[in-house]
Amino acid sequence: MVLEREEIERIIPHRPPFLFVDRILEIDDAHGRIVGELQVRGDEWFFAGHFPGAPIMPGVLIVEAIAQTAACMFLRAPQFAGRMPYFARIEHARFRRPVTPGDRLILEVSLLWLKGRVGRASGRATVDGAVVAELEFTCAGGDTTV
Repeated sequence: MVLEREEIERIIPHRPPFLFVDRILEIDDAHGRIVGELQVRGDEWFFAGHFPGAPIMPGVLIVEAIAQTAACMFLRAPQFAGRMPYFARIEHARFRRPVTPGDRLILEVSLLWLKGRVGRASGRATVDGAVVAELEFTCAGGDTTV
C-alpha cells in the first residue's frame, strides 16, 4: 500500500511546513511495520539557520519524521482513530551521519507493543542504505481529537 501526501494528511494532523513524510511506501499491519520517505530538497525553512553554508537537517526533525511515519500506522488503529499523537518517551536515539540537501530519507518503524492508547516502537532513518538515525519511542493518543 502506497500513500501519497494527500492521503497522509487525512490520517495525521501535521501540515507543511511541519510535515516530514512525503509518501508511505509500505504498511504491514500484520507485523506492525511501516516505511515512509522524505526527499530533502534543500529549500526547507530550517536550512537557513542550520547551518549557513553547510546545511544539515536537524536531528530532532529526523526524529519527528520517524514519529510522523509511525503516526500514519498508529492513527489507523481503532483505539487511536481521531486522536492527537503525542510523544511520551524517546530513548536510545543515535545519529550516525548528517542528512543534507538531496538526501532521500527512508523512514522505517516497527511496532514493539500496543496497549490501549499507548504504543512503543523502534525507528530508523536511512540514506542510500546507510543508517543515519535510530531510536525507540513511546507515544500516546491524547484526548484531543484531530
